[in-house]
Amino acid sequence: MQAPSPVPWHTLSAEDALRRAGSSTQGLKEHEAAARLLRDGPNTLKGSQRQSVWSMFLEQLQNVLMLTLLAAAVLSFILGHTLEAVAISVIVVFAVILGFLQEFRAERAIRALAEMAPPLAKVRRGGKEFLIPAEEIVSGDVLMLSAGDRVPADGRLLFSAVLQLEESSLTGESLPSDKDSGAVVALDAATGDQSTMVFAGTTVSAGRGEAVTVATGMQTRFGGIAALLGGVAGVRTPLQDHLDRIGTILARSALLIVALLVIAGFFRGQPFLEMLVFGIALAVAVVPEALPAVVTISLALGVQRMAKRNALMRSLPAVETLGSTTVICSDKTGTLTRDEMTVRVVHTSGVNVAVSGTGYEPSGTFSLDGDTGMPPSLHSLLTAAMLCNDARLEKNDEKGWYVAGDPTEGALLVLGRKGGLDELELRRQHPRLDELPFSPELRRMLTQHSFQGKMRLFMKGAPETVLAACSEVLLSEGSASLDASMRRELLEEADAFAGRAMRVLALAEKWDGEISGSVSGMTFLGFAAMIDPPRPEAAEAVRRCRSAGIRPLLITGDHPATARAIAGELGMAGEGDVVTGRMLEEMDEEDLSRAVQSASVFARVSPEHKLRIVEALQLHGEVVAMTGDGVNDAPALKRADIGISMGITGTDVAKEASDMMLTDDNFVSIVDAVEEGRGIYENIKKYLSYLLSSNTGELGLMVAATLTGLPLPLSAVQILYVNLATDGLPALALAVDPPESDTMLRRPRKRDAGVFSRAMVALLLGGGIWSAVVNMSLFLYALDSGRPLREAMSMTFASLVLIQFFKAYAFRSQRKSMFSRPFANRWLNLAILWELGLLAVIFVVPVFHEPFGIYPLSREDWLLVALVSLTVIPVLELVKFLVRRGVISGYS
Repeated sequence: MQAPSPVPWHTLSAEDALRRAGSSTQGLKEHEAAARLLRDGPNTLKGSQRQSVWSMFLEQLQNVLMLTLLAAAVLSFILGHTLEAVAISVIVVFAVILGFLQEFRAERAIRALAEMAPPLAKVRRGGKEFLIPAEEIVSGDVLMLSAGDRVPADGRLLFSAVLQLEESSLTGESLPSDKDSGAVVALDAATGDQSTMVFAGTTVSAGRGEAVTVATGMQTRFGGIAALLGGVAGVRTPLQDHLDRIGTILARSALLIVALLVIAGFFRGQPFLEMLVFGIALAVAVVPEALPAVVTISLALGVQRMAKRNALMRSLPAVETLGSTTVICSDKTGTLTRDEMTVRVVHTSGVNVAVSGTGYEPSGTFSLDGDTGMPPSLHSLLTAAMLCNDARLEKNDEKGWYVAGDPTEGALLVLGRKGGLDELELRRQHPRLDELPFSPELRRMLTQHSFQGKMRLFMKGAPETVLAACSEVLLSEGSASLDASMRRELLEEADAFAGRAMRVLALAEKWDGEISGSVSGMTFLGFAAMIDPPRPEAAEAVRRCRSAGIRPLLITGDHPATARAIAGELGMAGEGDVVTGRMLEEMDEEDLSRAVQSASVFARVSPEHKLRIVEALQLHGEVVAMTGDGVNDAPALKRADIGISMGITGTDVAKEASDMMLTDDNFVSIVDAVEEGRGIYENIKKYLSYLLSSNTGELGLMVAATLTGLPLPLSAVQILYVNLATDGLPALALAVDPPESDTMLRRPRKRDAGVFSRAMVALLLGGGIWSAVVNMSLFLYALDSGRPLREAMSMTFASLVLIQFFKAYAFRSQRKSMFSRPFANRWLNLAILWELGLLAVIFVVPVFHEPFGIYPLSREDWLLVALVSLTVIPVLELVKFLVRRGVISGYS
């Protein structure tokens, strides 16, 4: 990173600043920028120091349970139980390695999450504008700033037009600061008074400007603050906190039970130290120490899967909320539609000319009731459409055809291209001499051009505005007077187009016309009726929403008729009427409350209205996802339970305020993200229920043996191995289980619902209790049949492990049979195969017999163990059957 500069940039003129920065108004050459990036380093802030792999590994040994287990190994060695000490030590090493791999993978996933959505910045280099990652900005780069942008580096203004910046993050001022590139600023001016400067981390609230970069990374004012802060603590999710509390309760309960078992064993005459080692091993086995790591991994890997489906999550807590979403408030343009305005019909000379083709690709034909003969006025209309226009139609390999400028004007350029005209050639032949830009107040645009020595005026705008300026209309036979009756008919024609979800622009011309405040005497050329066609996949996504119990709402600034037509085509229109922004302003809170419950379409809505809609929905207990892309959408995005910004069209302010960003601005990606969010939450529940069911079976078995005065069915080493085998790879594989096929056919999970549902509790208790009962029965049978204690313990050990493996497949769903796509989780298949291989090694290889207390089992023993283990399947299938029939309710 470059050294701090003593240059008082705020006091220099724009020309002096450029000279000191070694740049020009055209920006740096590419090779200069590359050399400076190599010299100064990336434009990034130094984050908290990354934990080393070695320290991450050693941290596993700092776990209280691991230290306790090591103490048990030392104690066993002192007591002369060398084999047990070695076995416990080996298992500790495996547990530490597994914990390390879990944490390492979670750390890597979270780091990847932070790097998924690098901020972009617009710069001018070599006279051309580029959109580049903000980290590639160097001193001397010319920044292009407009409303909604986040300033990527400190810069001295070269140009400003009504520029205001939100600098509260630096200065504490709540109001935007006015900026002026030509201002004279005192040397000792405070940061908030340096009106010629822009600072990294602030946002443009209004206007536009250009600035030469004078500081990047840690040398910026924001970097100085970051250096003082040193680092930021990671965000924990509510689910992680909730599961931590569950883990604490389980740990205390387990330790209490284990303490009672140790005391009971001691009073039965068993050596205290041996019982202590056994108790420690049992405590370690039943406490879910891997739970926090699994939750982090599940969330982080889920976020990565979402990114592949074009949804970038900006925080882990948002992943949990997605599964509870009940309402999705979506904008229309670009999200539900293609965001490529397309002219479908041209009305000129009293006839409608159909135009084929979709999007910005300039290929299509004109047809008039099946005839290709076009009215002469069409050429004049196309000429006006292309000259009274500021957009550019461009093409590249990555984006294909696209519009630089207003999409509506882009649609007119495509229309002209389809008619055989070339806007570049027209603009060269007939240069623009004067103009009156479009404004929301006037709702029209005027341009003046030279045509063979004469002045020709073109007007484009809203039908009522353009028609009001016209006294004639161009027909096939020539110009005719535009009377009140014809004017009314034309307006009715425009309303008919609007009722079909089309945006209508009127065009007019006037020879020898001059641009002035009030223009009259124009000749009406016709209408161009265009539409932003719905995305072909959007209707299916809306259907998926409804099947999932999610209510989709259309909230747009468009005309009510347009909104109603699009909503109807997509299946979003409900029973209620379209609610407009004006109607919202007249509603009190009670009326608004009723409106948000009945209406599905809101039109002519402002960002302020969005905020009111979100709050009204939340008062009804809805979990609201809201889309937005503008600066003024930020309050609604922050207030929503899930704020969703647009990655392509969204401003930096909207992205900062959001919880999720769509890289393709597509409604389908929202629905996909909800599905992923539900799947992630379900997988965590699968892991937790499987883990607790396993622990219940182990603890129940040992408690039953102790209370009945029987020998312990498992040794300390066997208990630890079962814990490693079941709490290890199979459990982790459940955390990445593919979503169930009916994930989007269920109602949303209630936001305040706990992790445990009745179905989940029934499944884990059913599996756990049955495991304890059947293994205790097997142990008793083996002893009663005259088998040695070691053989009975080995049979119980094998049966317990196999039961856990069968349960792993059963716990993939609380409702569906385990025979429904049983092997869909390839990671679980590999984990079970690996663990079966290890179990076989322990029983077959003699060197493992002594440390694990193994007695080689006969074929009859194995057959009995297999049959006993299989009995858990019908028990769990019965529980699921009762869940499906509704006898056990609370499935979620």
